[in-house]
Amino acid sequence: LVEARWRELVELNPHISNCLSVNTFGWRNQPLKQLGTLRRLLATLRRVGYQCALDFQGLYKSAALAWLAEARERIGFHERVLREPGCCLFYTERVLPPTSTHVIEMNLALAAHLGARTRGAPMFDLPTTADDEAYVGNQLRRAGLGDFFILSPGGGWESKCWPVERYAELHDALVRTRGWRGVVNVGPAEELLAAELRRRARVAEPVRFPLSPRQYIALARRAQVVISGDSGPLHIAAALGTPVVGLYGPTDPVRNGPFGPRAAVVSNPGVSPVSYKRTRGYSPAMLSIGVEQVLTAVARLVERSPETLPARPPEARRRV
Repeated sequence: LVEARWRELVELNPHISNCLSVNTFGWRNQPLKQLGTLRRLLATLRRVGYQCALDFQGLYKSAALAWLAEARERIGFHERVLREPGCCLFYTERVLPPTSTHVIEMNLALAAHLGARTRGAPMFDLPTTADDEAYVGNQLRRAGLGDFFILSPGGGWESKCWPVERYAELHDALVRTRGWRGVVNVGPAEELLAAELRRRARVAEPVRFPLSPRQYIALARRAQVVISGDSGPLHIAAALGTPVVGLYGPTDPVRNGPFGPRAAVVSNPGVSPVSYKRTRGYSPAMLSIGVEQVLTAVARLVERSPETLPARPPEARRRV
C-alpha cells in the first residue's frame, strides 16, 4: 500500500505481487470526494484478510490504515523513534531499532523482526520500462547532451532547501570546470523554481523536461552526479548507484543521508540544531553551505579512482 504519487516506484518491483495506492493528499483537499475511494480500498484490504501489516512510514495515516485493514498483526516502530509517537497505539507489536540508525537500517530491523535475513549491502529494485528509457534517451539526444549532471533544488520543506541562486552559481562552475551540461529536476509544484534557476544560470542554459518518477530513474541512472538537498530524487539516485552529493541542514544525515558508497554529504553541524521542523524560509544551516564546499565534494566523489569507486548496479537490474 503506497501513496498514489509514488506508486510508479514500486509497482514494477518483481518481489511485489500486488500494489495498491491511496491518495492521502487528496483527503486534505477534497475529503468528501475521496471518502468513497477510501471505503472501496478498505473493503479490498479486508477481503484479503491480511495476517500481518508492516508500517514502515510510522505516521498516523499509515498506522490507521493498517488498523482499518483489520490485519491481525500490525508491526511498527517503538514510540521513541517515531515522528508521531501516538500512532504506535494502532500496533500490536513495536520494534525498537538501535540508536543512531539510518532509516533504511531501521526498515530492515522491522523486517528482521519477522525473521527476514539480510546478507551484504542492500540492493534496490527500481525498474523502468522500455518506454521510460526511450523517452529519456530521446530527450537527451534532442538537447544534445552527452555527460551531464542533475540539480534538484526542490525538497518539500523550504527550510531544507538550498538557495536557487547558489544552485545557479554551482551550475555555471560545473559547466566551466567539467564540461558537463546541467539538467534541472523539480516536482510538479516547483516549475517556478526551475525557471528561476534557468534564468539565473549564465553558462549554458540548464536543460529541463518533464519527468515521471520512473523516467527520472532512467535519467538519474545516466548522470555523472546528482546534487540535491534531502529529497526523494537524491535518495533514488543513491539507490541506483549514481554518485550523489546531499546538502543537509535541519535533517540529520546519519539518519536520513543518501545511502551508499557513492554518496557525499555537505553540512555544517553546529550552525543550527537538527529539528525536522517544516518552516518557511531557508534554515541557517543550509545558508551556511557555500558553493565551494559543494564543488569540493563533487571533485572528491567523481575523481575517486575506479579501484576505490564501487561499480554501479549491473545493467540487468534495469529490468527494461
